[in-house]
Formats: sequence, C-alpha cells, structure tokens
Amino acid sequence: MTVIQKKSENPIAHLSAEDIEILGKELDTIRQEIRDSLGEDDAKYIRRVIDVQRKLELGSRAALLVSMFPPAWFVGTVGLSVAKILENMEIGHNILHGQWDWMRDPKIHSTTWEWDMASPAEQWKHSHNELHHTYTNVIGKDNDLGYGIMRVDEDQKWHPMYLAQPLWNFLNACFFEYGIAAYDLELGKNLATKKRRANPEFRADARNVLKKIRKQATKDYLVHPVLSGPSFLPTLAANFTANVVRNLWSHSVIMCGHFPEGVETFEKTSIEGETRGEWYLRQMLGSANISGSKAMHIMTGNLSHQVEHHLFPDLPSNRYAEIAPKVKDIFDRYGLTYHSAPLYKQVASAWHKVIRLSLPNGWLAETTPKNAPAQVIKLVRMTTGGKKVRRELSRAAA
Repeated sequence: MTVIQKKSENPIAHLSAEDIEILGKELDTIRQEIRDSLGEDDAKYIRRVIDVQRKLELGSRAALLVSMFPPAWFVGTVGLSVAKILENMEIGHNILHGQWDWMRDPKIHSTTWEWDMASPAEQWKHSHNELHHTYTNVIGKDNDLGYGIMRVDEDQKWHPMYLAQPLWNFLNACFFEYGIAAYDLELGKNLATKKRRANPEFRADARNVLKKIRKQATKDYLVHPVLSGPSFLPTLAANFTANVVRNLWSHSVIMCGHFPEGVETFEKTSIEGETRGEWYLRQMLGSANISGSKAMHIMTGNLSHQVEHHLFPDLPSNRYAEIAPKVKDIFDRYGLTYHSAPLYKQVASAWHKVIRLSLPNGWLAETTPKNAPAQVIKLVRMTTGGKKVRRELSRAAA
C-alpha cells in the first residue's frame, strides 16, 4: 500500500484498495487510447519541432559571428537560449524517454539520440528513466528529490549544513547540466570509499562524462568563438549566457513539477508489493503541473504537464494537453488534489519549501517581527550548540 511520508492527515485514507485498482484501470485505458491513435500528425509534430530548433540554432550562431555589434549579440544570445531549451526539454528529454520510438525512425530514437547536455544520454536514461520514474518521490530511493544534496522532507533530521541549502540550490540551477552529470554518476556514493572509486564501471562512466563535457565545451567555448574571429569574446559570453539561461529554465521547470508545497513524499515501504494502481497513485500525488499557454508548454518540454508525464512517461509529449482534462476528472472523482498553478506561483512555492526545509522544523512558521530576535538567537544556538542542544530546543518547540 502506498505510504505517505509520516503525515498527520493522509490524503488517500478515504480510498480502498479496490478504489485504487479501479483508478489504475481507468488510467490504463487512457494510455491505451492514446497509443492506439498515434500516427502521422504526431510524427509531423516532432519532426517540425526538430527542424525549427535546428534552424533557430543555426541562425542564432550565424548572428553571433558578428556579435561585436550589440544588436547581433542580443538576437543571437536570445535565439541560442531558446534553441538550447527546445533541444533539451521538448526534444532530447522526450526522445530519450522513448516517446517517439514507435515511429521506428533511427534518427529520432531513444537508442541513437545524443543531446546537448553534459550528461551522456545512456547514463541519464538509467538514472532518470529507470530510477527516478520507478521510485518517484520515495525518500532514500529517488535521488531526483533534492538531488542528494538537499533536505526535502520534515522527517529528515535537520543539520546546520542545511542552512546553505538555498545557496546550493541556486548554484545547482546555474550549472544544472553539470549537477545532473554528477548526479547520474552518483558521485557522493562512488567517491566515498577507495573500493567504489576504483570500481571499473564507475571509472568508465566518469570517463564518458568527462569526454562529453569536453565535447560540449569545445563546441561552445572554442570552435564557435574562434569562427567568430574579432567577435571571439562576445560569442564566448553569448554561449555561456545561453547555457546558463537553459540551465536556470530547466531547473525551474523540474522544481515546479516535483517540489512545490503540497506535493507528497513517500516512505520506502511504499514500494513493497506496490500494485499498478498504487504506482499510478504515487505519481499523481508526487507531481504538480504548471498552467499557461501552448508556447510555454512547448518550452517546458510539456513537463508543465508533469502529472501526466509521470503517469505516462513514454507517451508523446504533444498529447499531454489532450490527456490532462481526463486525468483531472479522475483526481476530482476520487477526491484527490490536482496541483496546478502558473509558473511564477509554482517557482515561488518550490523556493519557499527549499528555504523552509533549510531551517529547523517550524522555525519559519513560528517567526514573527516581534519574536525575530529571539528566534535568531534560538537558530544560532541550534547551529552552534551540538546535537544535545538541537534535541532540547526541538523538543521545547514541539
């Protein structure tokens, strides 16, 4: 049975085991209906997006050849940023999920596609497709939840090092592609002992990541700037800017899908004997959507429909908008909360959670303008006083 991470109120307490299995069958039916209807219009969609992205990138890089002129730098940088976001989100992420494998096009297939990211496609598919989508939001199993460097739930013991969590998260956002590469390598675990560091599989994976990073850096920070001649430095700056913009955007979209207030986390026991219906239910409770325009959905790789993506990760992303009303109807009929809000609200909610969990449980909620000095003193004591002091102050607060 799906086990919510130690909540005072269980949002699925009203559902019986039979309810959950019927819910699962309804979702299976939706999935099969889409699979049966895939055809030429869907194929045209992904080929058109790839064509637009490639032309946009080529045109932007051409503009940057004369980026010594500010208008050319601005146009080229904006265009390249958009091209990199499209390639990463709507194209690369979704192709590597196998969403377009049904076309049997060897050029647009999860086994052959390589993307404009620091992490090699094969390694990312293992950590994301096989691990994250299997163990969605399970504490201690899903490393996408906080990327192994953040406190993501109140039941995780607080430590003073988490005070720097907002800074870590911002730096991770700026250099997100490298954070993902490190996460795919499970560096924290694999660098912990000499035996793990010497593991041939880990060393081979690390070489592949370094090779991919070298290839990406050579393209963006050497070849393209050199081709720009007198515009070398402006082109270098433009490529760096476009990569940071892409990283910030993709990080924000992913945070909005997994981390806003109200999105549930789960105990490890949640996957013991988990049925198909319970797996579906965990995806529903562990995801949140972003509302907005069609253009915004495309720029997010349709991960703005994160609930639908987690339910059906191998269905083509262009069909999520069609599925969404049917999925929401199931949420409503089974008394579940369908989390959806505009981008700015979801970003604010996710960052609020990052900041709240960087502090001891309840500290932010208890703090008011009147008691702020006393709360700061309490935080300093908890930070510098050791485990015994933290336990005493935590008990007193409870």
